Amino acid sequence: MNKLSNKSVGSDSRIDYGIILNILILAIIGLLSVYATTTLIEGADIRPTLFHALWYAIGAMAIIIIIQFDSEQYWKLSAYLYGFGILLLIAVLLFYDRDMHLSTGARSWFRFGPFSFQPSEIFKPAYIVFMSRVITEHNNQYTHRTIKSDWMLLGKMALFALPPMVLIQLQNDLGTNLVILSITVGLILLSGVSWKIIVPVAAAGTIIGGLLIYLAAFQREFLINSGLIQSYQIGRIEAWLNPFGDTQGNAYQLAQSIKAVGSGQLAGKGFGVSEVTVPVRESDFIFTTIGENFGFLGSTGLLLIYFMLIYQMVQTCFETKNEFYTYISTGVISMIMFHILENIGMTIGLLPITGVPLPFVSQGGSALLSNMIGVGLILSMKYHHRSYMFSNNDAFGID
Repeated sequence: MNKLSNKSVGSDSRIDYGIILNILILAIIGLLSVYATTTLIEGADIRPTLFHALWYAIGAMAIIIIIQFDSEQYWKLSAYLYGFGILLLIAVLLFYDRDMHLSTGARSWFRFGPFSFQPSEIFKPAYIVFMSRVITEHNNQYTHRTIKSDWMLLGKMALFALPPMVLIQLQNDLGTNLVILSITVGLILLSGVSWKIIVPVAAAGTIIGGLLIYLAAFQREFLINSGLIQSYQIGRIEAWLNPFGDTQGNAYQLAQSIKAVGSGQLAGKGFGVSEVTVPVRESDFIFTTIGENFGFLGSTGLLLIYFMLIYQMVQTCFETKNEFYTYISTGVISMIMFHILENIGMTIGLLPITGVPLPFVSQGGSALLSNMIGVGLILSMKYHHRSYMFSNNDAFGID
């Protein structure tokens, strides 16, 4: 029988106000950016901003609910959350929003009246919780790590990662699959898998990625005929390699994005002022509004806020001293960091365009709710602040 030690703390100290403050600042930036983009720049009414505020309210309620659950309850619920997420990924392939499919080419959204909902976004935190349990159970079953046991762990992770990735790819959503992959990689790196496995696998992945980029640039017909990649994805890679080579075609969006960010210079043109047209600016390319309106100083300020948020999350993880929570926080941090790096990277031309939104800022209710759920999981760690003792007989102290 395992022992469970609780640290008695006051209700105030159980709430991580540092994380909450950073989220509030990002919420203000997001609301102002959406308003500047949709109303001041694009001339729409205020409804997009109100919808964004509504999704923030929904996310706040989700956080309040999530922090009521402790690690034991998430442990017990993890398989059900994963299974329910898989069912949603299957259902959206059958009942997807036809209008969104025509405009985006993806079968990723349900529609309920004025609301659209992307189940793959909600699947991300469920996937994090479930995979964290898989790793924790394995590590407590194999306390003496070997190359064989590490390969067994990777096999288990692949077994549960492949089904959702296949379903998401059938939705034609490469961006979300890259997020799932980044979460998985983050968990693997912290799981204790030997570098004798990680280094060769990483080298092989780098070689394959480089080969795909070469083929996309010089052998696109081969890739299209092989079915490994679609023509529009090849166009994005070509635009990334030469953003000003086809400004009236595939590279138009990226070229306009780079122009918008660069035209902001040091301090920007002012709130709601724009002289550069950027498609899909309110969602995936919201950073162009920040860069053009507030320049290098405003963009750097946003990055500092993200840095403080990640730092606070890491600090909370260290304070809890709970293996299961450690993997959950790793997954959440990996998810948010990938969104930040990929979104800003693609906006300024450092990375190919993948359709990944900017966390807590971009318009998009499903993505915002997913990130808020991730924040709720982190906040629940400090709220319940427990340290568990493990034994070989019981991986988590649960009978």
